[in-house]
Amino acid sequence: MPRRDCIVTSTWAPGTPGAATAATPRDDLLREAAAGDGTFTQAHGPFHRYRRAVTTAPDGTVTETVTYRLDIPVFGALFALPVRRAVRHRRAPGGRSPWWAPPDQLNERQVRALALLALAAASAAFANTLYTQTANAAATAFGISDRGLGQGGAIVRVGVLISLPFAFLADRTGRRRMIILLAWLTPLGCAVGALSPSFWFLTASQTVARPLGIALGLLAGVAAAEEMPRNSRAYALSVLALAAGMGAGMAVSALPLRDIGPDGWRLAYALALLLLPIGLHLGRHLDETRRFQTVHRIQPPMDRRRLALIVGVAITANLFVAPASFFQNAYLEDIRGYSGSATTLFTLATGTPASLGLVLGGRLADMIGRRRLIMVCTPVSTLFLVLAFRVSGPWMWGCALAGSITASLAYPAYAVYRAELFPTGNRGGANGLITAAALLSGSLGILAVGAWRDHGASFGTLMAVMAVGQLVAAGIAVLGYPETAHLALEEINPGDPAIAEE
Repeated sequence: MPRRDCIVTSTWAPGTPGAATAATPRDDLLREAAAGDGTFTQAHGPFHRYRRAVTTAPDGTVTETVTYRLDIPVFGALFALPVRRAVRHRRAPGGRSPWWAPPDQLNERQVRALALLALAAASAAFANTLYTQTANAAATAFGISDRGLGQGGAIVRVGVLISLPFAFLADRTGRRRMIILLAWLTPLGCAVGALSPSFWFLTASQTVARPLGIALGLLAGVAAAEEMPRNSRAYALSVLALAAGMGAGMAVSALPLRDIGPDGWRLAYALALLLLPIGLHLGRHLDETRRFQTVHRIQPPMDRRRLALIVGVAITANLFVAPASFFQNAYLEDIRGYSGSATTLFTLATGTPASLGLVLGGRLADMIGRRRLIMVCTPVSTLFLVLAFRVSGPWMWGCALAGSITASLAYPAYAVYRAELFPTGNRGGANGLITAAALLSGSLGILAVGAWRDHGASFGTLMAVMAVGQLVAAGIAVLGYPETAHLALEEINPGDPAIAEE
């Protein structure tokens, strides 16, 4: 169905502030240029088509008619009303953008790229979440113990090594080509799990499929950081994380299927086939990033200190994050007696509101800096997430919700460093190495928690011990990371050729 132009009309009485400003070009959501005869067009901004006409009646009444079209693939409906309100209510030049918008003015190419990469992030997150959410049900169906469940989770994470060739190839052949390829391979790999004759076949299939999703997600993040202007990189990654939450929510929403019967969990893997059109959409509309298209050195010398810092954060943080995520369903179902439907309700109710934290965290990281956000939010989120494994009833729900929101506030600040601290020629490879380190560390954490659980240790005690790693990660980031807010990628990585930010 073809998209229609939107029309917004406003009228002001003679002598009012609105009547006075209507005749001047606006500079907020977009920057206008005067075209003559009371007409203004878009000089820079996100719209595919834009025109603002101002007329003055004989009695001095001023009427403004704005005709525009904003092409945002798939997610356009989410922004329709906020954009309409922003078009109607102009802001003072130099003022802050709306809370839901990036700090910078984006152009049409950047808006389209961000929406398309968000689709890729959603598909990647579905693949990354699927095994975690269904492993306990599959283990129960196949008679696997908590220790075996932990071993399965660790094996799947070791498969992250499969993602490395795609990450390094993206530095040589381009982000677009690898993202499109992975967008096809990821759901196909996930769907194989529906045919599993044993728990270990399921684990083997997802040891391949999950790394494909990981590679897709990390390359989407790299491409988004390369496309965005200097004050909106963390915001862009928060949008990708928000879309990833939708993809993960799709996997979580499939949990009630396990209540159908012992094999109900298989249907969750079959749902992956619904993601295949994303590959087709990306192939038709996704452009290569401007920074990759610019002449740059392929695989320049890696800054080992920066790599060591980020790897250190990834390793220590995932000692807590991975087991806390992987064993949440086992804790809810085995300790609290939750059904598949109740587990889904808990996960969605405590995780969905965290989307606000992602958007706000992205803006704050771009506006006030990354390290300050990490320093404040990480200890708070860690405390609440540990408490969620120690308390029950409404307190458990409240702690999980508070932990999710505060963790989401800090996430964009952590994530954006992975793309910022490396030049274009090895940005993909560096992200692959960091992700591999994070997943391997998470495997150790899962194995340790699974083994100690079989020896009678409580989830609450185990999570409290593993949480030390999260606090160490925050310390490394705050003390060792440079502040990168408000800097162009080429200022952070002087070896790259300068590129004009649009």
